[in-house]
Amino acid sequence: MRLLVLACLAVVIAARPGFAVSAPPPPNVILILADDLALGDLAVLNGGRTRTPHLDRLIASGLWFDRATSASAVCAPARAALLTGRYPHRTGVVSLNMRTEPALTRLHRDETTLADLFAARGYRTGLVGKWHLGLGDEWHPRRRGFAEFAGFAGDDNIGSYDDFSLEIDGAPRRFTDRYLTDELTDRAIDFVRRHRAAPFFLHLAHYAPHRPLGAPAKLVQTYVDRGFPANTATVYAMVEILDRGIGALLAALDELGLRGRTLVIFASDNGPDPLAGPRFNHERRGAKYDVFEGGIRVPLLFSWPGTLAAGRSEFPAHFTDLLPTLADLFGLGRPALPTDGVSFAAHLRGGPAPAAPLRFWQWNRAEPNYTHNLAVRDGEWKLVRPPVTRNQIKGDSGAAPMLFHLPGDPKESTDLAARHPERAARMRAAAEAWSGEVERERRRVVP
Repeated sequence: MRLLVLACLAVVIAARPGFAVSAPPPPNVILILADDLALGDLAVLNGGRTRTPHLDRLIASGLWFDRATSASAVCAPARAALLTGRYPHRTGVVSLNMRTEPALTRLHRDETTLADLFAARGYRTGLVGKWHLGLGDEWHPRRRGFAEFAGFAGDDNIGSYDDFSLEIDGAPRRFTDRYLTDELTDRAIDFVRRHRAAPFFLHLAHYAPHRPLGAPAKLVQTYVDRGFPANTATVYAMVEILDRGIGALLAALDELGLRGRTLVIFASDNGPDPLAGPRFNHERRGAKYDVFEGGIRVPLLFSWPGTLAAGRSEFPAHFTDLLPTLADLFGLGRPALPTDGVSFAAHLRGGPAPAAPLRFWQWNRAEPNYTHNLAVRDGEWKLVRPPVTRNQIKGDSGAAPMLFHLPGDPKESTDLAARHPERAARMRAAAEAWSGEVERERRRVVP
């Protein structure tokens, strides 16, 4: 009873003029994105083929989404969706080469990013690493909500992992004596140290294990000695260095006493690059560039010890869900333009998962052609208009849509379209309606 009286008295005194009780500082958010990392690259998921102890522990300490997907089978559109909560076609980012296709790789100026929302709430915002959402001053990260940028616009800046250029404080700087992943890790840690007293949102967009492949020969040799081909061994060495850097970042948070009030999110932008050589990915069909599961299934975890319970979720989280989820979790408000994703903030707090809406994916080089490489998912069913080529397409595809029931066919090997014609027709109609809608919005006039 005495404790209750004292507590009530403290509340009354604090409410009187001249007294103030300091509120706990708002939590921080670090969003880490790997580039072309496969689910099968993580040791906890691949039987020990790789060494990723820090990511393995992060998975064990967080909420892991078993069925998470990117919003695209390639990097730039995936990043557009991740930062806006909207399908990439709506945002204007549908292709890859920012120099030859500038109009197809620029994030529309009326789009609101996660960084915009956090900055509006007083967060210090920073991007370390890859941007890939438009060249030019109007599309620069610092015009899209990021107060600080230490990184590169796209692939043209990376000659190799030990010969690359970064923009630092608005000026280009070439590095020939550093390993790219280590440099990005150090800059992320520096950002955290400088802003430890204020809430921050840091987007650490790593390049690894994207081509050009490269890692210290001694480390690569440890994987060659285990029987892996040279390219696969190099990718695995790149992943190990990435993991080591994430461990260093987590250690810095612990040292600064920030881990308990920092949400760490980890994901990859799409599936593994087939041009980097074969590697284990649970025999999923397809890879980067394809809307089959091998191209769009990605790791996704949320780790916030003491706040979010560890575990596994079967909710099929999608990149467009990230913005509405973080907006609800941190009271950021919503963008003016409607988002496509759903918030699973209540699920993170221990509540039930939301109902998943229909999900859509589509990609081809240059102007979108929705007869090619398109997928729609409705619950456990997935309809695919199959990819024809990862190069530039010529005209419409006449390939018949394929229907898969994923729980019994995770490898997408049995086409059920002929057995379920009504379902296939209904999903195809939904895909066509979606295609028309997002294409109209992609072509909107933006002041």
